[in-house]
Amino acid sequence: MRIATGGISHESSTLISTPTTRRDFEGGYGLYRGQEILEHFRDTNICTGGFIDAAKEHGFELVPLLWTFAYPSGRVTSEAYQELKDELLERLRAAENDGPIDGVLLDLHGAMVIEDIDDGDGDLIAAVREAVGPGRPIGVTQDLHGNHTQKRAAAADVLVGFDTYPHVDQRERGREAAHLIVATIRGEIQPAMHICNLPLLWSAACQVTAHPPMKEAIAQVHAMESRDGILSATLATGFPFADVPDLGASVIVVADGSPQLARSAAEELADWVWERRETWYQEPPSIKEALAAGDKIGNYPVILADSADNTGGGSPGDSTEVLRTFLELQLNDALLLYMVDPAVAEQAHAAGRGATIEVMLGGKSAPAQGPPVTGTFEVVALTNGQFAYDGPMFAGLNGDMGQSAWLRQDGVSVVVVTEREQPFDTAFTRTLGLDCQKMRYIAVKSSAHFRSGFESIAGSIFNIAAAGVHSSDPRQLRPQTPSRPLFPIASDATR
Repeated sequence: MRIATGGISHESSTLISTPTTRRDFEGGYGLYRGQEILEHFRDTNICTGGFIDAAKEHGFELVPLLWTFAYPSGRVTSEAYQELKDELLERLRAAENDGPIDGVLLDLHGAMVIEDIDDGDGDLIAAVREAVGPGRPIGVTQDLHGNHTQKRAAAADVLVGFDTYPHVDQRERGREAAHLIVATIRGEIQPAMHICNLPLLWSAACQVTAHPPMKEAIAQVHAMESRDGILSATLATGFPFADVPDLGASVIVVADGSPQLARSAAEELADWVWERRETWYQEPPSIKEALAAGDKIGNYPVILADSADNTGGGSPGDSTEVLRTFLELQLNDALLLYMVDPAVAEQAHAAGRGATIEVMLGGKSAPAQGPPVTGTFEVVALTNGQFAYDGPMFAGLNGDMGQSAWLRQDGVSVVVVTEREQPFDTAFTRTLGLDCQKMRYIAVKSSAHFRSGFESIAGSIFNIAAAGVHSSDPRQLRPQTPSRPLFPIASDATR
């Protein structure tokens, strides 16, 4: 048995004007071909790592094609996407020269938007389907934040989405998708799939799967999967910063041999979610309100999640309201992770460790990010940005933040980086000599993924309302193209 694998992944914000190019794919999470894929992702916590596990378990040959993932940002250029798509398809055709391909496993995201294609993932799956024909099964893993479409369901046999946020189950979901495709090839199951799209935007604070209310929603998903005839169930919260027709949450159910069962189960789960729609939206506190609430609890560090400038969602990473507030309040043992400002990082490296520099920090990408913070900072530590994640989210992989520096003004510290990436764990800060557990206040430019490495040390956590291009208030997003009103932007939205 030979199963081909690959993927072109991106989480595209249509609110960001900076396009995503071929170079961004090469420099993001990387661009790998052929055996490089197996060598790089073996024993790692991503879906392809799970595919590799399943190949060993079931004894099939995993045929690697092309895998690439650019950091979240603006729409992917048509040129970049077409080049990568053409190469993946050419590698798929070439693989058939060494023997028949029995199926395909795609490691995708679910929120990729191309300059001229709203549903990048659907376009890629459909192209693979055209290449392999109707008789060979295609399994696809996708992020919790996918904006899923009927086109994907029509082209794929199985869509499997993450069950966790932070996404600590990627390897597990890869194994799940591979098991289903192997069973399909062997004739043990006949997948039938149905998608229910929901006119619903889900606030970040209500998506953390280890805590209510999202914990109850995932429990419903797992209860659905325990029923006879149900092979897989997925609840996707959607990606709110993509102005596309299928923007919003969705439910996907895969049943064994029964389209009717898949449909009825998906409708049932979708009804359960929709009936509780007010549960999935929460007004975030201001920065000062969150700080006061954290101090009242009295356990430290108090962690503030700045979702509006979450680089993991495509934001620039240089908003300044949180840093400015920390400085105005003259906080002690306060830390901001991370401020994306390559010019200031370079300035710090030129000055050297121990130097004092005058900076215009952040606020350079867009007016919504706020004006730069001007002032005098001490260069406490410097690094070239290379480190190893210690998980659990990206355990086994390396990261590179580029030239980076730990700057400090009185009791307020900020880690300035060159590359846009959110803090998944404390591994990178430790390379600078920073001990996050000794801080009283930590602000992270992240919505929830930081929890995978920071929740164990946190005294309290708050998702905050702060200025940025990706407002935490969905009513400020004003999507233009969806075909129906969305809750909570429109309180009268209906299924």
